[in-house]
Amino acid sequence: MAVRDIYITEFDMDRLTSMIEGAQTGAKRNKEHLAELEKELLRGKLVSPDEIPRDVITMNSKVSVLDLETGEETTYTLVFPADADISRHKLSILAPLGTALLGYRKNDIIEWKMPSGAKKIKVIDILYQPEAAGQFDL
Repeated sequence: MAVRDIYITEFDMDRLTSMIEGAQTGAKRNKEHLAELEKELLRGKLVSPDEIPRDVITMNSKVSVLDLETGEETTYTLVFPADADISRHKLSILAPLGTALLGYRKNDIIEWKMPSGAKKIKVIDILYQPEAAGQFDL
């Protein structure tokens, strides 16, 4: 699996780091997801919210992805765990796919370990990014 550069806004980094620190006493399952997220954050390139490229997935971004194995295209909004609702396509940052998406760009191909095995997905489009819309506090 090739490691790509990912971009994370300073605002998202602060909120995600606080979330990780506050959740350290959670269930074992959450600790594994938190560790994966923390690993991704540590390798991310920090940028200010007003300098993030418009084609980068940030928190609260709405993205269209393609499963390269099945050909299925799905749209998700990447959210914090409290806002997650998969029936409304609101994907938690702590879900394996949520963690995988953060910081990647339109047209990136992401290989990620999922509970059902390795997945290969392509980011088709960023339909909404808060920072591109001038909303720096979402």
